[in-house]
Amino acid sequence: MLFLVIMLNNQKGSEVKKIIILLVISFLHCANISEGQAKSAVAMPDSYSAKVAKDILLNGGNAIDAAIAAQFVLAVTLPEAGNVGGGGFMTIYKDGKTDFLDYREVAPKAAHRDMYLDDNKNVIPNLSVYGILSSGVPGTVEGMWQAYQKYGSKTWKELLAPAITLAAEGFIVHPKLKSAIDWRINSFKQQDITVNFAQYFEHAEAEKLFKQPELAETLKRISNKGNKGFYQGKTAKIISDFMSKHGGIITEEDLANYQAKWRKPIQARWREFDIITAPPPSSGGIAIMQWLTMYDLAKKDQPIAHNSKEYLHLLSEIGKRVFADRAEYLGDPDFYHVPVSKLLSKDYLANRVSNISMNKISITEDIEPGLRESRDTTHFSIVDQWGNAISNTTTINYTFGSGVVVEGAGFLLNDEMDDFSAKPGVANIFGAVGGEVNEIQPNKRMLSSMSPTILLTNGKVKMVTGSPGGTTIISSVYQSILNVIEFGMTAENAVNQPRFHHQLLPKNEIAYYLGIDEKVLKSLHNMGYSTKVDKFGDLQLITNKNDKLNAASEKGTHNRGVSLVF
Repeated sequence: MLFLVIMLNNQKGSEVKKIIILLVISFLHCANISEGQAKSAVAMPDSYSAKVAKDILLNGGNAIDAAIAAQFVLAVTLPEAGNVGGGGFMTIYKDGKTDFLDYREVAPKAAHRDMYLDDNKNVIPNLSVYGILSSGVPGTVEGMWQAYQKYGSKTWKELLAPAITLAAEGFIVHPKLKSAIDWRINSFKQQDITVNFAQYFEHAEAEKLFKQPELAETLKRISNKGNKGFYQGKTAKIISDFMSKHGGIITEEDLANYQAKWRKPIQARWREFDIITAPPPSSGGIAIMQWLTMYDLAKKDQPIAHNSKEYLHLLSEIGKRVFADRAEYLGDPDFYHVPVSKLLSKDYLANRVSNISMNKISITEDIEPGLRESRDTTHFSIVDQWGNAISNTTTINYTFGSGVVVEGAGFLLNDEMDDFSAKPGVANIFGAVGGEVNEIQPNKRMLSSMSPTILLTNGKVKMVTGSPGGTTIISSVYQSILNVIEFGMTAENAVNQPRFHHQLLPKNEIAYYLGIDEKVLKSLHNMGYSTKVDKFGDLQLITNKNDKLNAASEKGTHNRGVSLVF
């Protein structure tokens, strides 16, 4: 059972009252349905986006149509990460060809390198994370518009209609959403952070209808006027006036000038697979390819048990080197030449792993960049009946972004400016450090870890994978690939395995969740590692084995994902 929709219309009153009662699927945490010779599959972060994506596909829409409709639905039903006020990346496999859409946010024209530093050149706590100055110029609407213009087959209005209905007439609040809202409100109070988040969301109640009339009007303008319904006209003026009133710096000019960019995805061979993944300004695609390639080079065809001490140690050692390169070489390719081919060269990566010991930890301070010349996000995966695939990761950065809702437009602003290097060597909220290549400049895209990825074999989709989770996105994605390819796991098993992450700094610290074996942890402690339990993002995975699709959304305390094959 998916949904029962009941509409009660009172035509006699002055207003037409519509109540949509959505009975969400009867799975405890997520769904994973197999139906014989299924032709399509979706793995989504919630039930509303899953239903809409399925409906679009069953009515003849393609994977891009379903992705666009789901993206706008998530802006309504997943406010902690779904958005029109953020941005993201979409990896595309359509009609046998690969493509990549970069709809990442950009720094406003008035942004500058030292905007988050005090008079002593020290980083001002939280200024790049919360509040109106933390937001980059949103890219989501332009991204979806560009995807529609190039690949859409349904009408634009048809793709926006489900989101408008859910915003105007309401949706049933999931208990996990209510819990996240309460946590965010309380955290702002405890940190004495003044934002208007509670004004818009504190009245949301679990298992009850929640309406967002301002957001509905914003979505209607987008439906009627396309990208101009957001970046020009009434919505753009609402945003600009709100910014001016509260000390923000995004202007109507910034909005009018925003452009999503079509880029060439990173396409590299690993074993017998073609991996299609995110290019810069994502660090994720390069990092995934480095991690997978160095894993094969370092283990030298010797079997290593899944999630054993040796497995965690080896991949952590590789992680040190990956994140050293990330900090030094990766940024917006429109501002800086990123040496992609050199960073992915097999000879280069063989040299990088040559000094890894399986018996001791490398000295963190000795791990330098290798070339010497001169948490909230969401993800969904889709495969349609024609074998086209979408891997889409979208974000407003931290949970509920900046915490600032644009009054009169009803959507949350991102806090993506924190993904720049506020100061070289100073970590952002996810613990990632950066250098001058990722410093703040007007109209520049901030570095990202989002890693929407597709694996192909002989031109057919083998896997579609992705995850939210800040810098842990990269670890979640490459480990999902190893789970399926190296260890032969099903999609359901792969997304629910314990995961771990090491990123150079904090020094010799491995973050993990979902129960790494205590004996393994003790062995790592004896080697000199410290470990901590952390929250990772929920994986949304589709696999294809022998032309049989399988989809899975990770189970978990905070996750409400749904996967369907049909």
